Amino acid sequence: MARKEKQYHFIYKTTNSLNGKYYYGMHSTYNLNDGYYGSGRRLKRSLNKYGKENHVVEIVEHLPDRKSLINREREIVNLNEIAKEKCMNLMIGGKGGFPANFDEKSFHEKGGKVGGNIHAERLKGDIEYAKRHKENWDNMMKKAQLTKKCYHDWTGEKHTNEEKRKIGFKNSIKQKGSNNSQYGTCWINNGIVCKKIKKEEFHLYSNNWILGRKIKICIT
Repeated sequence: MARKEKQYHFIYKTTNSLNGKYYYGMHSTYNLNDGYYGSGRRLKRSLNKYGKENHVVEIVEHLPDRKSLINREREIVNLNEIAKEKCMNLMIGGKGGFPANFDEKSFHEKGGKVGGNIHAERLKGDIEYAKRHKENWDNMMKKAQLTKKCYHDWTGEKHTNEEKRKIGFKNSIKQKGSNNSQYGTCWINNGIVCKKIKKEEFHLYSNNWILGRKIKICIT
């Protein structure tokens, strides 16, 4: 038996009145005054830290049904939106946040593929975010070199020919075709920024973007 459709469907925006950070979400309910603030992970941290009394919820747009609600959230919470510094959304809209089987412990133990995808989306959406990331990375590596922590100085060290042969043979098997991490990707640039995307996504970019790599600021 199909589940009964709820009466109200709307896009809401929850804003932290102390720091201006905000979160977009979608909600279906029978009661417009049910006190729902949102379920995003960063939003929950904000609510716990600053209290509900310092957050304002506003209805942005009403939709006729759940399907149109999902599609509309996908349009509003896009890559450009989540890349904004004050936006607390981590995932593009229409997905309902993290996957149902998301496990935070596994997220860290297995290298954080979920977090890596989020980070990649933010890098693609905002040049300023990419600049800050590069600066942070450069500073971290300089500190590591000075302290010799998490860093190995390879100066004067070389692989032997036999080691090179073994590495090349393993890579020829592990990184062949679709096993290669760069399979199905390409570089594009707009004369200032270049970034790597999936080939099938190229049609989503404006005419200002062309195939090829022109190095000024590169985003992978």
